[in-house]
Amino acid sequence: MTFDSGGISLKPGPKMAEMKFDMSGGAAVIEAVAAIARLRLPVKLVAVVGATENLPSGRSVKPGDIVTAANGKTIEVNNTDAEGRLVLADCLNHAIAQGAELLIDLATLTGAVIVALGSTYAGLMSNDEGLAERISSAGEQTGEIVWQLPLHPEYDELVKGTYGDLDNAPEARKAGTIIGASFLQNFVGETPWAHLDIAGSAWDLGRAYVGKGASGYGVRLLVELARSYGA
Repeated sequence: MTFDSGGISLKPGPKMAEMKFDMSGGAAVIEAVAAIARLRLPVKLVAVVGATENLPSGRSVKPGDIVTAANGKTIEVNNTDAEGRLVLADCLNHAIAQGAELLIDLATLTGAVIVALGSTYAGLMSNDEGLAERISSAGEQTGEIVWQLPLHPEYDELVKGTYGDLDNAPEARKAGTIIGASFLQNFVGETPWAHLDIAGSAWDLGRAYVGKGASGYGVRLLVELARSYGA
């Protein structure tokens, strides 16, 4: 999101001005690709950024709508403020269509990860333990540390829809960060994939070398990860 008001499920007014930081995942991807190119690391990359705004209007998606994703799955939109996973779903599908053999997505996806991990760790979820370990190692090398959260079939049950295949915002509010990843897993198939929820670490990190505002979290990690594959 270049700006996320929440859409018709409008966010509270206080701190809404900070929602310009909701594009931190896309910004990290763009700048990581630029750094990898300047360093001439010998890896092949496909970068996909879902750049859009989430604003209320007469044409907005409404709570209760059912939309169809690029891979054909139908999604009940129960909260228009859980829009990031809808955008990411099509981005992941598009990356696979472009020939990606390994997927890593970054997003300021859930407030729940801030509750769980604060601003110290980014949340990591993956369907491939080898990839997860490589990301964790890159995080340790760069100081952009991650903490792996589990995926499990019981979480998959929570994102199933009543009228469509999936529910974008289950009302139970259980395991919010994991639920976001469980939703996204429906769009990667068997492709090795990792999801990084950077909502807690993308801005106001509170470290002297970052300063105020956006932290650029993810750039160093992705560059180090690319370096590990190019070695």
